Amino acid sequence: MQDSIERSTTNTAEHSLFRGLASALLVGALPLIAAQALAWDGLVEKQVFEMEEYTTVSGATIAPVRVGWEAYGTLNEARDNVILITHFFSGTSHAAGRYAEGDEAVGYWDAIIGPGKPLDTDEYYIIASDTLVNLNAHDPNVTTTGPATVNPETGEPWGLDFPVVTIRDFVEVQKALLESQGIEELHAVMGASMGALQAYEWASTYPDRVERLIPVIGGGVADPWLLATLSAWAAPIRVDANWNEGDYYDGEPPLDGLREALKLVTLNANHWHWANETFDRSWADEDADPARDIHARYAIEQILDDIAAARAEVADANHLLYLVKANQAFMAGHGDSLEEGLTSIDAPTLMLYSENDLVFAPEGVRETAELIGADDTPVELIALEGGRGHLDGVVAIEQAGERIRTFLSE
Repeated sequence: MQDSIERSTTNTAEHSLFRGLASALLVGALPLIAAQALAWDGLVEKQVFEMEEYTTVSGATIAPVRVGWEAYGTLNEARDNVILITHFFSGTSHAAGRYAEGDEAVGYWDAIIGPGKPLDTDEYYIIASDTLVNLNAHDPNVTTTGPATVNPETGEPWGLDFPVVTIRDFVEVQKALLESQGIEELHAVMGASMGALQAYEWASTYPDRVERLIPVIGGGVADPWLLATLSAWAAPIRVDANWNEGDYYDGEPPLDGLREALKLVTLNANHWHWANETFDRSWADEDADPARDIHARYAIEQILDDIAAARAEVADANHLLYLVKANQAFMAGHGDSLEEGLTSIDAPTLMLYSENDLVFAPEGVRETAELIGADDTPVELIALEGGRGHLDGVVAIEQAGERIRTFLSE
């Protein structure tokens, strides 16, 4: 029984992907003068981009705005070798590499980003940024503006006075970051899950700036199933008394609700194949039989709780709620018509998805592909194999590595 628990525990490293991979904040920007490209050594420096103010698509003003970012590779003189990576719901900008020698945790797509890899840092300048209202607001490797940020007008955290933001707002801040480096076009934009939503939004809103589109495990709209799933993620926070309608920064945070929310995120992002292959019916405590003790638990329960507790240490409950709203509101093109939003995409598109996805229904992904291709925009749909469901878009991405490499060169 104990052996089973130990086997299960070895999988917790993979789950760190959900909180930005346990993942250094330096203010600055890359020099605009291009340098001779050097092989990236795998070490990455987190930097910070700041705007004096930003006006959301709904017309609210946030001042100032700060987001963390990191890059791999070298920006060429023409500034046309740029690949933008947009991150998933509970992720960060740490897509590849390590912050220091000896770090065990690497960026979530390290398998495909680096010298000689499909996203070749000897050829491309690959950049990623933390989103607004990033979930991991208390992670020292994350910079983000959101409800937990101090509002300079009041000297107190914004809380629920922070404006509701959308996927389009994430894109607009990324656009400002890129323009601060003299970048006006993207060789490609690629992202997983919520990152796929950002990628669609980029290609739909700025078709003249995006040459290639690679959305992974994500569809073109938040369908009713996703709306309900996201609502379920938010529910434990809202019923935690410590949430106090979002006003908890001077008191006890709603950690019980946040942990339960993050447990749901972890479970939904996986698949029953993973659960049944990784765990058996072992008890969490070999001396406590769940069939005889109302407080006793099974090993899978304990592991999910441990993962959620670790993730909650750097997460913020209000940020999770704002991310839920941003994802629920998503429709490509930020308009009233999904068809219009998706047919606005002109970039050749390589879509990667999982038939076992429990977050984005495969049927919705296929419909997205059909709508993008309705006006003869080239679209290719590739299914990733594996037992992790939605998470296969992160842990199994290397399966599509050679196709990604070729797509980027076409």
